[in-house]
Amino acid sequence: MKVGRRPADKGRAVPVQKPGFTGGWRYSCLPNDARYARRQQASGARHPLNTPIDMDALKRQAAARALEHVTDGMKLGLGTGSTAKHFVELLGEKVAGGLRVIGVPTSEATRNDAIRCGVPLTTLEEIDHLDLTVDGADEMDGALNLIKGGGGALLREKIVAAASDRMIVIADDSKWVDVLGRYPLPVEVIPFGLAATQRAIAAAFAQSGVSGQMGVRKAKDGHVFVTDGGHWIIDAHLGRIPDAPRLAGLLSLIPGVVEHGLFIGLASTAVLAGAQGIRVVERR
Repeated sequence: MKVGRRPADKGRAVPVQKPGFTGGWRYSCLPNDARYARRQQASGARHPLNTPIDMDALKRQAAARALEHVTDGMKLGLGTGSTAKHFVELLGEKVAGGLRVIGVPTSEATRNDAIRCGVPLTTLEEIDHLDLTVDGADEMDGALNLIKGGGGALLREKIVAAASDRMIVIADDSKWVDVLGRYPLPVEVIPFGLAATQRAIAAAFAQSGVSGQMGVRKAKDGHVFVTDGGHWIIDAHLGRIPDAPRLAGLLSLIPGVVEHGLFIGLASTAVLAGAQGIRVVERR
């Protein structure tokens, strides 16, 4: 099997804010500002019903709303992925304007983005906790349980989220689901003893009443995808996970499993951007 390096680069949820578009867009630390300028110029301030939805613009709106929760002096967890990247870029603008914050990145890609955008960085060895983590999600349900790890950074993302007082999840509203599982569940594993670990994972699926195909994730070049921590990822296509907390507990007991993509009880707030505006959901 070929191995390659990672490419660079409980409760019930209650809606607390009515939909409404955020304000204007500003961009600074992007190498491709012109692309966004052209997109905004072409689409205009409002999208008619027959205009295709710009998912990237929705992600940026969610990131902008999350940024409103950041105050001077905060220690921040910086998530990984396309939506979290927007947050880092917008945060960089605020830092350039005088906002004093410090961040812990959840991946090497995010570290590079933060450096490019001028966001000061630290580590969890240097500080004992974080005030807020802002990150994306591949799926979230009504209890704000999540599937994360599509970008391969689930281990660091979970470590940072668990070290934070609060976690805000930002996403477009296509990520909101009734039941988790439509998105493949990532399970980060040690390469040694892979077959034995896969058998144990399959047994955990059976105990929690789910089943589906599993496969080792491949990078774009066809080699095995390797995480920042040097591990592999198994993606499990389960369709539905009716009891995500139970499955999370079972997977955590398997010796060869480093971490899994079920984030249970970590997110406190979700900011969802859709064609009708921004929706904010709180976990209670």
